[in-house]
Amino acid sequence: MADNKLYDILGVSRNASDGEIKKQYRKLAKEFHPDKNPEAGDKFKEISYAYEVLSDAKKRQLYDRVGLKGMQEGGHDGFGGDDLLSHLFGGGLFGGFSGFGGGGGRRRHRGEDTVHPLKVTMEDMYNGKTSKLQLSKNVICTSCGGKGNKTGQAPEKCQSCNGCGIKVSYRSLGPGMAQQVQSCCNDCRGSGEFIKEKDRCGTCKGKKVCNETKILEVHVDKGMKHQQKIVFRGEGDQQPDVEAGDVVIILQQKPHEIFERQDNDLHMKHTISLTEALCGFSFVVHHLDKRDLLIKHPPGQVIKPGDVKIVTGEGMPIYKNPFEKGNLFITFNIKFPENHFAPEPMLKKLETLLPPRPEFVLPQGEHVEEVDLVEYDPNDRSSHSGHRGEAYASDDEEGHGHGPGMQCVHQ
Repeated sequence: MADNKLYDILGVSRNASDGEIKKQYRKLAKEFHPDKNPEAGDKFKEISYAYEVLSDAKKRQLYDRVGLKGMQEGGHDGFGGDDLLSHLFGGGLFGGFSGFGGGGGRRRHRGEDTVHPLKVTMEDMYNGKTSKLQLSKNVICTSCGGKGNKTGQAPEKCQSCNGCGIKVSYRSLGPGMAQQVQSCCNDCRGSGEFIKEKDRCGTCKGKKVCNETKILEVHVDKGMKHQQKIVFRGEGDQQPDVEAGDVVIILQQKPHEIFERQDNDLHMKHTISLTEALCGFSFVVHHLDKRDLLIKHPPGQVIKPGDVKIVTGEGMPIYKNPFEKGNLFITFNIKFPENHFAPEPMLKKLETLLPPRPEFVLPQGEHVEEVDLVEYDPNDRSSHSGHRGEAYASDDEEGHGHGPGMQCVHQ
């Protein structure tokens, strides 16, 4: 069966002309370029690789004849053998292949990513924002092309460590016993290469890289979330023969004084008086985009402590679909009046307006005892049950004459 994977990636037929392949590649490259779509880096690599093969007459002819698997098994490694092929053949897109016929040894290593936290407000995530981030990073020296010397030639292998960057020594621990010790080579500082001081590049001083300051524009899109990552492909530190890593920006949302976010919903608390809870109310919510939302509740519909009401569509914008929003949840607390807030005649009148009390029947008999209900003070030790028990114990001791120094009299 013919292998059409690369044609499928570009979305063209097997008989597509060179012009059709080029046109489709440009269209897809614009859509999935990392600068425009940072999360589509792997897709962009697949598109670029497919175009690299199909736009070259010899490579396309070989691919049409034996397919990707046939090229791998036949050792046809003329396509670069870098990390891209590791992605394509190492379980990424096509799975199960390890590279082109042993060419993996020539693949460039990938540098580490540079991670930066970026503190943003909830307003930034609601409205969107562009922040400028000043980044200091290493770039390959342009004067020597990353060689480190004035001549531009590859550096010599360090003679002290034979180019491995590590020196091995042995330390005697006793008769017939020795310990092997590895240490970084002092002459090449672990690089495995040695450049004489007089031959070193005047710009980078033999380090092969120079420090550069770059300004990155970080676009915080509407609806982004706490800990979400924004990736700048290939903007990490550069090293010769090493693929530059990425700069990864991690958003860190600052706490908000009113709103709490749960996914795409917003939650807030609002306290109203007992009168408002019974007779209706109006209040204003200052939203994250500086709008004032007028919240009204009609009289007669009682609000109880802990009741939750929803304002539909006034939550956070949904990421990549900002015209759709979550909901705003409002939890109500009721502030009750202080004691003795009204004279007794007014309370009698108020009672006629409220629902009637439940009917109370006073029980009869000697077992009925009226007690006092008092305020609880957590700082008053006498209100705790343990201390009351001690008091009873003390009374009991006095009544029975079991205190210290007291003896029973026998007659």
